[in-house]
Amino acid sequence: MAEKPGSRIAIDRLKRVLGRPGQEESLSPATKTVLFFAVVFLLVALVAWLDPRPSLRHVKLSMLSGSPTGQYHALVEGFAGEVSRRNGRLINVPTAGSAENIQRLIAARTTCDLQLALVQDGMVYPEGHGLQLIGRLPVAESLVLLGRDLDRFRAPADLKGIRLGIGPMGSGTEQLMRRVLAELSGLDIVVSTPSIDVQLAMLERGELDLGAMVISDKARLLADAVVRRNLDILAMPNAESLTRRLPFARVGVIEAGQLDYVRQLPRVAKPVLQIDTLIISNGCASDGAIQGLMAAQAELSPNFVRHNKGQPNQTGLPLAGVAQNFFKDEGPDLLGTYAPWAVDILPLPTWIQIGVAISVLFSAMTMGHRFRLWRIDANRVRLESQIAELFGEGTTVHAIAEMPADPRHATPQARARIDQLLARLGALRDRCRRHSLSVLVPMGEEMSYRYQEALISDLLDATRLYRDRLPSE
Repeated sequence: MAEKPGSRIAIDRLKRVLGRPGQEESLSPATKTVLFFAVVFLLVALVAWLDPRPSLRHVKLSMLSGSPTGQYHALVEGFAGEVSRRNGRLINVPTAGSAENIQRLIAARTTCDLQLALVQDGMVYPEGHGLQLIGRLPVAESLVLLGRDLDRFRAPADLKGIRLGIGPMGSGTEQLMRRVLAELSGLDIVVSTPSIDVQLAMLERGELDLGAMVISDKARLLADAVVRRNLDILAMPNAESLTRRLPFARVGVIEAGQLDYVRQLPRVAKPVLQIDTLIISNGCASDGAIQGLMAAQAELSPNFVRHNKGQPNQTGLPLAGVAQNFFKDEGPDLLGTYAPWAVDILPLPTWIQIGVAISVLFSAMTMGHRFRLWRIDANRVRLESQIAELFGEGTTVHAIAEMPADPRHATPQARARIDQLLARLGALRDRCRRHSLSVLVPMGEEMSYRYQEALISDLLDATRLYRDRLPSE
């Protein structure tokens, strides 16, 4: 039996809408079960290997500190212990102090074997150093001037002609004291640069009037100098006015009896200059590792964020972007906690901006898709109305495909009208197919175009079949 044209159109339309029929399933239920459990096992193994719990496994850094007996070395040891407790690694590299730390950190920018350092604030940095500020530790160091019989120094002018040790050449203490001495010009101060141990011995023997140290007021070396060597701490004359000339410094106090409560040492409170300790980076460490180190420091010092947040940066170093975000959010963000590798690619605010941009893009794509689909549907309805005018209202697609040729449509004018309709239907179907393949179409919405294409194709095929039955001229 010959297949009717209307039936063939219906079958073709069904194939276009539904697609090719699927192949008969070839996997047995037992095989499917085995495959399911294999996939689940692989997923569990992957999660266990990645270990999504927050940790510092990604932190593998080296930090320059200071003398093995000094405060900087002890601070970095504390950082390293906290990082290690959270499965990270921080190598404590001993040095001679802040000046060496700056030089070595700049030199390591090419090899990146060193990434971080502790330095005292107020240091002078060379041009093109490329260093960044990570943060300031909440516990400051004090500029302490030690000596004997210091009650005679009550005003800056009383320092005229004194013998002053300013620490070893190239040390942070030496650099800081030279900036202080620049404010004391005209006093003919005799400056020397012995090591700290030699300087303390010279003070004890009376070979120096004053010796400078930048040190923690809790350091054992300071207590030993005051308690065992019987040295006194100079009450810095006019300390408040001096800090106005040295913006990186502020006035602090070593309280009476702070170093020896029983013997009341020092005897009275001593105003001193205090200087922040800085964590600096040469840009070699990843943002995720820096954020992890800052999280460890915040765990050790709860005042770390508060000490840095909202304070003016007068260090002369640019604040690293990851540090800005850390202080603004008052801790590590979600990416830094659970996906530090993502922070290394882009910071969280940028990820959010990208997410918003993608959302806007998808919304625009959806609007463009709906506009195109609306125009195709409107043009199809317009063509259907013209075909209804040609064949009569209520005439179905199947009826057009099967109806006998009408002599009224055999005229040249009618033929031209039908040919024009066929051309417009073909162009609309091609346009619908192109739009269905466009990147503007959201995933899954291409079926809307397939449906429109099927309707247009049915109308086009039925009209073409009718056109072929018209007698030739």
